[in-house]
Amino acid sequence: MTSCLENIQIPPCIWFESEEKRNAVVSMIAGVLFFTGWWIIIDANAKFPSELNGAYHLCGIFGTLSFFMVNSVTNAQMRGDNYNGGCLGTRGARGWLLIGFAMGFAAVIAACWILFANYVTIGDKHNWPGVGLFLQNVFIFLGSLTFKFGRTEDNWN
Repeated sequence: MTSCLENIQIPPCIWFESEEKRNAVVSMIAGVLFFTGWWIIIDANAKFPSELNGAYHLCGIFGTLSFFMVNSVTNAQMRGDNYNGGCLGTRGARGWLLIGFAMGFAAVIAACWILFANYVTIGDKHNWPGVGLFLQNVFIFLGSLTFKFGRTEDNWN
């Protein structure tokens, strides 16, 4: 029986052969984190539509804007390498990144505040809308950090 299994050859996985695929894998992980965050809040809103205030979705919207703001600035723009565009130059790119990170972190803190102020301390029967809102913003923020710091940049010089 063992001699039959010795002749089976499983081809290697192409995605994980070398370091060249790092950007693709990190992009997929960040996309899954971003998708999971929005899927959780959609589930919470579908299950308990009357207990999740519509204004609470602003946390997720600001987290998503933060995701795009943080990842629109490259590391070359941060260092000032070959960057002569824009009205503020390197300082403008660094300020944009700072505002993006602050907005993402503020979205996580606001979701935590909403969770504890409106669901945990009141002793509501269902805490899932607040937990879902918090998890949404945590996953979006983690996806943003993964996409920003997990990838490597190619030098096109």
